[in-house]
Amino acid sequence: MSKRLRWMAPVVGAVLVLAACGESEDPRDEPEDPAGEADADDGDQEQVELLIESWRNDDLAVWEDVILPAFHEEHPNIQVTFQPTAPDEYDAALEAKLEGGTAGDLITCRPFDVSLDLFESGHLESLNDLPGIDEYGDVARSAWVTDDNSDIFCVPMASVIHGFIYNAEIFEELGLSEPETEEEFHALLDEIAAHGEYAPLVMGTADQWEAATMGFQNIGPNYWKGEEGRQALIDGEEQLDDEQYVSVFEELATWSEYLPSGYESVTYPDSQNMFTLGQGAIFPAGSWEIGLFREQADFDMGAFPPPPPEGQDTCYISDHTDIGIGMNTATEHPEETRTFLEWVTTAEFADLYANSLPGFFPLSEHEVELEDPLAQEFLDWRDQCEQTIRNSYQILSRGEPNLENELWDLSAQVLNGTIEPQEAAERAQDGLERWYEPHQ
Repeated sequence: MSKRLRWMAPVVGAVLVLAACGESEDPRDEPEDPAGEADADDGDQEQVELLIESWRNDDLAVWEDVILPAFHEEHPNIQVTFQPTAPDEYDAALEAKLEGGTAGDLITCRPFDVSLDLFESGHLESLNDLPGIDEYGDVARSAWVTDDNSDIFCVPMASVIHGFIYNAEIFEELGLSEPETEEEFHALLDEIAAHGEYAPLVMGTADQWEAATMGFQNIGPNYWKGEEGRQALIDGEEQLDDEQYVSVFEELATWSEYLPSGYESVTYPDSQNMFTLGQGAIFPAGSWEIGLFREQADFDMGAFPPPPPEGQDTCYISDHTDIGIGMNTATEHPEETRTFLEWVTTAEFADLYANSLPGFFPLSEHEVELEDPLAQEFLDWRDQCEQTIRNSYQILSRGEPNLENELWDLSAQVLNGTIEPQEAAERAQDGLERWYEPHQ
C-alpha cells in the first residue's frame, strides 16, 4: 500500500528578548518592536502576493480552506489567492487580462490548443527546467507541450477517468455483479431491463456531448488500443472509417434500447437527477461526477471500467488530462511563482488535491491513497488497464470541421438511430480529410 505523505507545520523559532542594563548610547539599542516591523526589513521575510486565475469556481472553498493553507505554512512570505472566473467566461476574460497586463501570476491551463495558443503568444513561460517537472510521463505532459515536444508550459495537475458508476443497492437487489467483458455487460443490461423498474443506462442525447464523452470516448480506447491507436490516427496510419472505429459506433448503437424512455430529450442535468434519485442502475460516467453524486445520492455506489470485447485480455481507459497550471510571463514575481509551481509537483500537493477533490486524479508519478472509496476504485484502474486520452483533443480538432464537435453530433445521431455506424465513421473521416494533411 502506498505511504500517505503528510505536511508538517514549520517550527516557529523562539524569540529571545535581551534585557538592557542601564542606559546606553549604542545605536544598536532599539525599542522593542511588538508589531514585528523590524523583520520587514529582512528581504527573506518580505510578503509577496500571487494570484491564481482559474475557471474552477466550484473549487474555491477547497483552495481557500485546504490547499493554500498548506502552502502558506511552508512559505509564509508568499500569500496566494485563488480567483476563479465562470467557466464559460474564463477563456475570453483571461485573454483580455493577459493583453491588458492585469492577469494573475499563475494561470490555470485548459488542455491542448487553448493553452498552446497562450504559450505561442508569449503569455506562458516554458517550464522545462522547473524542479519536479520530470515527475510527469508523456501522456500527462501531452496536453501542455508543443507539437515537437520541445517545451512544456504548464504543470499537469489533474486528470479525469472514464467508466461506469452504478447504484450498488440496485445491484444487490437484483443479484448483479460487475461485468468483466462486453458480453457480460450486455447480459447485465438485459437483466436490468427485464426487471422493468429501473433504466439500465442513464444518459440522454439532448446535449450531444454526453454521447461522445461518456459513450464514444469511454468505450472507444478498448477498440483502437489506447495510445497506440490514438497516435496512429494523428500520424495518418489509421483512419476513422477503419473497422475499429465502425465497431465503436456499432457498440454505442446498442445502448439505445437500454436508455430511459424519451432519452432523445434528456439533458445532462436530467440524467444526473435520474441517477441520484435511484431511477436508473448504471451511469456512463466520468470521475468528475463523484463529488456531486456524493452530495445528492443517498445510496452506495460502485464503479467498473469499460469492459473490453470478448477475448481481449488488455483493457484500456481514458485517463484524460484535464487541468494544468502555468506561469504568466508578465508576473512581477517569477521566483515566487516558480516556488509555487515546484510545490505543485510534490507528493504533498498530489495527496491534498486528490483527496480534496475526489474524482480529479494526480498526473504525477507520486503514489497517493484516496479516502473516498469510489474515487480509489477509479484510480486503481491505472494498475489494471492501459491509459490514454480522448483521441479528438490533440491536434485533430484544429480545423473545420472540428473533430470533437463532429463526434458529439455523430455519436448522438448513432444513439438516436438517425445515422448508421458505418456512415458515422465515414463522415468523421471525410471531415478530417478536408483539412488535416496526414489524412489527405
